[in-house]
Amino acid sequence: MKKILFFIASIIIAGNLFAQADTIQPPYKKFNTFPPIKLLLPDSSTYYTKDDLPKKDAVMLMLFSPGCSHCRVETDSLLKNIDKFANIRIVMATTMPFEDMVSFIREFKLNKYPNIVVGRDEQFFIPVYFGVSHLPFLAFYDKKKTLISVFEGDMKIDNILTELKK
Repeated sequence: MKKILFFIASIIIAGNLFAQADTIQPPYKKFNTFPPIKLLLPDSSTYYTKDDLPKKDAVMLMLFSPGCSHCRVETDSLLKNIDKFANIRIVMATTMPFEDMVSFIREFKLNKYPNIVVGRDEQFFIPVYFGVSHLPFLAFYDKKKTLISVFEGDMKIDNILTELKK
């Protein structure tokens, strides 16, 4: 009888432990404002933070990897339609090595676009904050820096613009 009670108690405890795992959410679900990012810029001495965001622009935060083919296609697509993003700040972040980021910036000539900022997330803050599992990762914020939505994977330009207009 004691073995049966022990077995039943074990099942109940195990069930409660697994039920609690569902309640763990990434931080972005608790906070709907732009996160406190700190990105090392290509000059290797300056950091870009939330405070550097333009006050009146919507923001698209993109986590990418320079070697990710989907990220490269997304970047190319953005640049081909850059005129549609005139009042949108595009913040591109990577956790990959600094040299890879700089090569990516040079290859796509990202420095010539005033509304694009590219930096390295040295603390791996963004992937943890958003619970990222696929790249590219996109987070959309309105002009007040309030979260609109997040998306993982390729996204068509028209869908990106639709999200930013919400």
